[in-house]
Amino acid sequence: MEHAKQTFSLKKAWRYFLITYEVCWNLFLLFLIFALCAVCFGVGLGAGYFASLVKDMPLPSYQEMKKDVYDYEETTHIYFANNVYLGSFRTDLEREEVKLEDISPYVIQAIIATEDEYFYEHYGVVPKAIIRALFQEITNSSTQTGGSTLTQQLVKNQILTNEVSFERKAKEILLALRLEKFLSKKEILEAYLNVVPFGRNSSGRNIAGIQAAAQGVFGVNAKDLNLAQAAFLAGLPQSPFVYTPFTSDGNVKQDLSLALQRMHTVLKRMKQAGYISEKQYQEALQYDIAKHFAPPKPSPFEQYPWLTMEIEKRAKEALAEVLAKKDGYEKQQLWQNASLYERYLAKAEKQLRQNGYHIYTTIDKNIYDRMQKVAANYPYYGNDIIQYVKDQQTGKMVAKREPVEVGAILIENKTGRIISFVGGRNYKRQQLNHATQAYRSNGSTMKPLLVYAPAMEMGVIQPGSIIQDTELHIKVGKQYYTPKNADGKTHGFVSVRRALQYSYNIPAVRTYMQIMNKHPVTYLHKMGITSVTKEEEKHVALAIGGTTKGVTVEENVNAYATFANYGTFIDAYLIEKIVSKDGQVIYQHQSKPVPVFSPQTSYLMIDMMRDVIRHGTASSIPAYLKFQADWAGKTGTGQSNRDSWFVATNPNVTFGVWIGYDIPAPLQSTYKGLSYSKRTQLLWAQLMNAAYDVKPQLIAPKTRFNMPGGIVRRTYCTAPEHAPSDVCKKAGFTSDLYNAKFAPKQ
Repeated sequence: MEHAKQTFSLKKAWRYFLITYEVCWNLFLLFLIFALCAVCFGVGLGAGYFASLVKDMPLPSYQEMKKDVYDYEETTHIYFANNVYLGSFRTDLEREEVKLEDISPYVIQAIIATEDEYFYEHYGVVPKAIIRALFQEITNSSTQTGGSTLTQQLVKNQILTNEVSFERKAKEILLALRLEKFLSKKEILEAYLNVVPFGRNSSGRNIAGIQAAAQGVFGVNAKDLNLAQAAFLAGLPQSPFVYTPFTSDGNVKQDLSLALQRMHTVLKRMKQAGYISEKQYQEALQYDIAKHFAPPKPSPFEQYPWLTMEIEKRAKEALAEVLAKKDGYEKQQLWQNASLYERYLAKAEKQLRQNGYHIYTTIDKNIYDRMQKVAANYPYYGNDIIQYVKDQQTGKMVAKREPVEVGAILIENKTGRIISFVGGRNYKRQQLNHATQAYRSNGSTMKPLLVYAPAMEMGVIQPGSIIQDTELHIKVGKQYYTPKNADGKTHGFVSVRRALQYSYNIPAVRTYMQIMNKHPVTYLHKMGITSVTKEEEKHVALAIGGTTKGVTVEENVNAYATFANYGTFIDAYLIEKIVSKDGQVIYQHQSKPVPVFSPQTSYLMIDMMRDVIRHGTASSIPAYLKFQADWAGKTGTGQSNRDSWFVATNPNVTFGVWIGYDIPAPLQSTYKGLSYSKRTQLLWAQLMNAAYDVKPQLIAPKTRFNMPGGIVRRTYCTAPEHAPSDVCKKAGFTSDLYNAKFAPKQ
């Protein structure tokens, strides 16, 4: 009986167990089905949401993606003449492209170990990393490991934006998968290492790309980075401006602990990945990173402010013309349409700052450096003056100290190459380039250009022509204009040669009045002086530099080179060529000679200006120079002694100097025993002596100006033309050179 009860209990228990098991199993199956449905629903929902985020995004082609990936800014470089490196173009971001084989293996290993350990295994994304990062984002976890592969980071940097949104992330994933189909792992890694930001360099400038980082942080090329340096740089991209060791002004940060901790993390991950041994790890930890930081490097702008600004300006203008020409616009159309010109200038500037061009200039570094030193140390400019100017913010008149400024330029005659210039005395005080941008009255240096050379070309005068130097009163409206000579005297009847030699104003004005109606300003325009308009021709004071706007030192000197070129004007230039990073010549300067005067007129002008230096207003020059050459030149003084000039040319070069106050004011008549004219001439000579020390054969050619055919010597009466013979006998006779075409017959 007892046995039967036990059997019944076991059967009953087994039946309960089977029922329970069946219920549990069914519940498990139901839960599993529910879970699978939930997962499928979640996946479907996620896929649908993902699809909704990217449904409007057009899929880029291989060519489009490749163009975007490799479309990154590269630093443009500038050079002195003869390929002497000057520095990099001013830019907000410095970057140098480098091939993967020219990058240290340590860098590649460090980047992969730190940023994307599955780089060689995945196809653009790592799902579990994305899920982990998404979970951390949703739960607001304090640990953020990130879910982006190198491919995704490349897509974000080059194709998308840094916007934080699910839509941007979805597009990033899709494009990363697509990019992996188009580019090899090597291409992706190389592109990434060329675009990723690395904070700042030792000069405080922003940098991107491993080559700029290696040079900017450690002063070495990317291929020469050691393990510790590579680990330090590989840690920067996660938060470039937190980990960068330099401040915006180029100083080393006082606290480098965050950057060093990040470096240690990189080294640890490299060891865990098997890239380095324990010994290498420990040695790298002991490396004194801060001791090997690169010293600050002054930018070209800091070293050569006037020069770099002038190069930028001219390179931009040259490239704008190239770009406009590609679109069917000629140079004249650009100049006539301000908005069109501005558009192409902006386009050119963008390319110059991004495309990694090489800009080659005509500036001789050694001559330029020597000239800056002479100009900075010259002791005879004159005293500073106090000028009262209106404050732009308050509207009140405030006192401003004004020093005497200087502008000078040296041009090679036959080519038009600008060999050197002096832009001013202190760029921090005054940024205006006084050699190329300051418009001033050119005083008596206008006489050869506008009066005597055009008048000789027209056959109105010759060097031996006699001009009346007596008081002159010219009616201008209701008043009279009365030109005066600098010495306050008149000199009776003088030859053109003597009038130029001693810079008499009255004979120049009288001569100009004879040719005013023949449009002599046209000659100025042919020689590149376009700031003087045809409307100014009617003002007789123009003959002695009385311009409305003025001329630049470059324009004035460039025009004088026309005489050295026997009447042919060759426009001065500073940009030799612009070359792309792959060696294609984007822009090449080409001279376009413009005939202005005959060789006979030019030589006669040269010969008369020789006398200015021999015995005239520039007779101090030979004593100031340490060398001899066949110089011909002209002095010039602006109204009320506000400007002082000296321009001279020899068979090789033409050089001119201007001094004056920025706000026009009279120069001191005498300073330290020298008149303002002699102070200008002494500065001119010292600058030329400095250039001669560098290139004597260029500055002091052995050759002289050769007299062309068609010039004859004639004896002439020093009395006025058509004077009776007895008057001529009393006045006397002398001889001079004439253009045979206009020589006197008797």
